[in-house]
Amino acid sequence: MGRKLQLAAGQTSRTACVRGMLRTGVDESTGELLSAAELSERVGWCVDLVSGMAGALTVEHGNAVAADVLASGVDADGRKLPPNAWMAMRRLGWSVRPPTGLKVNDRIVRMAQEQAGRTLRSVKWRADVVAGVLATWPEDPARRTAGEWDAVRDTLPGGRYLPSSVIKSRTRQVIAFARKHGRLPADVFELEGVPRVARMLLSACYSQQATIERADDLAGRGRALLRLQLPIRPDPRSYGDWTWVACSIKLPPTIPASAVLHLPTLWIHAGRVRAELAYSHAVPKAVRAGHRVALGVDWGLNTLLSAGAVRLHDDGKITALGSGAQFRAAGVLAKQHRLRRLSEHLHAKADHYQRLIGAKERHPLAAKRVILAEEIRHVSARRSHLNTALAQAAARWSVDQAIAAGASVIYVEDLRSMEAKGMGRSMNTRLSQQVRGRIVEQLRHLAAEVGIAVVTVPARNTSKHCPRCLTPLRHRKAPNQPTVPGWKWAICPDPACQWQGDRDQGAWRRIAARGLTNQTTTFTDRAA
Repeated sequence: MGRKLQLAAGQTSRTACVRGMLRTGVDESTGELLSAAELSERVGWCVDLVSGMAGALTVEHGNAVAADVLASGVDADGRKLPPNAWMAMRRLGWSVRPPTGLKVNDRIVRMAQEQAGRTLRSVKWRADVVAGVLATWPEDPARRTAGEWDAVRDTLPGGRYLPSSVIKSRTRQVIAFARKHGRLPADVFELEGVPRVARMLLSACYSQQATIERADDLAGRGRALLRLQLPIRPDPRSYGDWTWVACSIKLPPTIPASAVLHLPTLWIHAGRVRAELAYSHAVPKAVRAGHRVALGVDWGLNTLLSAGAVRLHDDGKITALGSGAQFRAAGVLAKQHRLRRLSEHLHAKADHYQRLIGAKERHPLAAKRVILAEEIRHVSARRSHLNTALAQAAARWSVDQAIAAGASVIYVEDLRSMEAKGMGRSMNTRLSQQVRGRIVEQLRHLAAEVGIAVVTVPARNTSKHCPRCLTPLRHRKAPNQPTVPGWKWAICPDPACQWQGDRDQGAWRRIAARGLTNQTTTFTDRAA
């Protein structure tokens, strides 16, 4: 199978990932069938070699100077560094060797260098934010003045468009460090420590180490054949201790037959070999402007999403196509809040045990503290999985609404700088636990498959003004209680308009209209 994707006019490439599992393998040198446990053991030996070398590289070059050099893109002679992290590290002379007496393929060393290089490159942005916050440290960290806000934004890269919540969270992180150590940290590496290296095998290798090709079975079901070199012992002493192992991966039906498969990333979880398989396929290209039908999406607290379609006519008039719809997930949100409260309770109990234990290693509560830590990890995993499922369901619903309405663009509110404060402890916590960012990420991923653009628009006053005449709305508790103050029902006080409706239903009209009206000023975010 060729690795070059053929694109036609009006198409672009989309890369996605699916997760699978390597259940068995065949040792090609002996013909032996490897069980799941044996395959996991051999992959684990290879993972230990790679993560060990990558960790040594990260510790050696885990400092602000090395991160700046790697992120600068040029070496000491002014030559441009290669885009691949392992090639850039070799150009800079940052080499690593396997433990004494062990023999590994150079592709294994490349994996370690690639993983360490990606880890150090990912620190650069956080390092710049922390450096900017420290360089403009305010007199009162809890309340910056307008001049101090301007100073810190001028120092940060892209600070004018950076959400204030990011700066505040880094400030709180520095305050916690100063409270513990009595001084400010020097940089992000002292604040957070040396970045940890994940135990996984990256796909930074060539055919000398791993290959993959599509190999459908006789029934026509999608399968891929992955061949990779694995050690036959935890301490390989020669190249003879490395053999080729062939593994079959079941492909889900979401992968098109014409897709180009890429080498997967492997890791060990619960004694099984997990694989994250990337593939590229051709999709319709989304356009930046020229849209006529758009879907507006508004966020809510109890009603997670409200959405509806609007049409832009030739005379510039914008009309709504129907009354819209709402995505409700009250049961999932209730479970999310229960898990949050459970997590808070477990954290408080673990902190109390830690204060009682102190520096005593053989305290009677030490064993209970370990059990609590495992329970906290389990609850955190449940919350993460629940948020992921909720984000995927909400994004799928939004894209389906756009497809049904024939929309070519989805407009959503830009709520990156939204902060949960001033609404009470319970309400602030509920707002902060929303999965808005994850939904937008999934929305971009799913919309790209059908060529629909996803655009964020400013969220200011989308629920304040009438979607018809832009008159400031009066918010009431319910339509049958027009004199009782509230926030759910909106009424236009203009006698010539007299529009009224659900607050969220009016908001998605304003969001879609704002996006269509200003679509000529839309720009593409290269990072997204």
